[in-house]
Amino acid sequence: MTQPAAATKPPATPRRLDPEDAQHALAEVQERLRRQQLVEDLVHRQEQGDSKASLVEDLVHRQHEAELKALVDALHPADIAFILESLPKDERQSVWRLVSPEHDADVLLEVEDWVRESLIEAMDRQDLVAATGNMDADELADLAPDLPPDVVAEVQKGLTEEERAQLLEAMGYPEDSVGAIMDFEMVRVREDVTLEVVLRYLRRLHELPDHTDQVFVVDRQDKLQGILPLSRLLVSEPETEVRAVMSTDFLTLNPLDSDADAAGAFERYDLVSAPVMDDQGRLIGRVTIADVVDVMREDSQEQALSRAGLQEEDIFAPVAMALRNRAPWLLFNLCTAATASFVASRFEATVSQIVILAFLMSIVAGIGGNSGNQTMTMIIRALAVGRITGRNLWQLVKREMLVTLLVGLCGSVVAALFAWAISDSLAIAVVMMAAMICNMLVGASVGVLVPMVRARFGKDPAIGSSVLLTFATDSLGFFIFLGLATIFLL
Repeated sequence: MTQPAAATKPPATPRRLDPEDAQHALAEVQERLRRQQLVEDLVHRQEQGDSKASLVEDLVHRQHEAELKALVDALHPADIAFILESLPKDERQSVWRLVSPEHDADVLLEVEDWVRESLIEAMDRQDLVAATGNMDADELADLAPDLPPDVVAEVQKGLTEEERAQLLEAMGYPEDSVGAIMDFEMVRVREDVTLEVVLRYLRRLHELPDHTDQVFVVDRQDKLQGILPLSRLLVSEPETEVRAVMSTDFLTLNPLDSDADAAGAFERYDLVSAPVMDDQGRLIGRVTIADVVDVMREDSQEQALSRAGLQEEDIFAPVAMALRNRAPWLLFNLCTAATASFVASRFEATVSQIVILAFLMSIVAGIGGNSGNQTMTMIIRALAVGRITGRNLWQLVKREMLVTLLVGLCGSVVAALFAWAISDSLAIAVVMMAAMICNMLVGASVGVLVPMVRARFGKDPAIGSSVLLTFATDSLGFFIFLGLATIFLL
């Protein structure tokens, strides 16, 4: 008897991870936009009343838009978001208008806050309601601060009572808390049912919530009793009750916990998801690795900007906005540089008699700054992950000073040999060596103190840290080097 032919499936087309895919797509989009603008400029040079020129322009414009739309529609929402972030505002809006409505919500969630605002401004009320109408409560809570109030109110009308309560709950938590990033979609079961019942329940679901690695076991009051890993569910006997195989040793989060602390816990314990419990022990949500990765990325970006005294901004923002962001710390930096120059000017007589000092003092200041920057980076990182406490602080300070001293001894020997070679003076070499060690210790001290003091007063330890470090190592570096030269060389 002939077996019926099995239905053939199209061959799989897996996507190989290539970090340059998004850059290639961006380059192609930019090229298409350039060609479109070039053709439009050529057509506009024709006579304004030429109907044939207007028709050609319209046809070319439609063709380029169709090609661009086909290119954008084939991209992942994350790649579309990357492209939008990399385009000037006018081109960004042109591409955004071509994005399919079915991708609007995903793209809005993927883009950075400073881009999202401009995209939302370009959308009318009806499109915004359509884009956000199918979002989960936690996703809508992320966008709510950027959405017009009437749009949020309209979307709320389409939510169930449970979803509306979840939305209000998520919006009520502080921005950097676990409650603000937690997900309300999760699988819950009772402890007195068998694994076969659990499996049948899971099969009835359309799909499991993203990053589901465990099922949460709760009682009738939604109090968390334990967790059932999917791996254990699949390998255990179907007749076994949940209470017999569930784990009662698990990590939980509170909605008011810091999202940075949650990220540290995920990193430390290799978690994929973690339950969120309120003060009464009720399960109210969960945090997944996807949420934590976003937190880590945002914290990393904010820390990098904060060290230079910057806030996140659109790279194509108007000049006036960029000035407001950058000018305050630049003006402060100007004051610190002026102070360093003033310190150097007090030793004009010394420099005029030993001119070579003017060339060497920049080395002292620069090396001190680099040494302090290394220490400061270590301290800020340790503060971010909570590794510094009152008990280990002094031990950490002593270690950093010892490391700096040893590195300074090695580096200062090289610097002294260089100073001796170009000045042919052993005395200048010794002064160079001593000044370099002292300024590196200054840099290490500032690298420890600035982040610790800011953290002690509840401030971001990274904000403006590099500017303050440069001020200290430049001013004190000039003072130490020229002061020692005045004492021992004149």
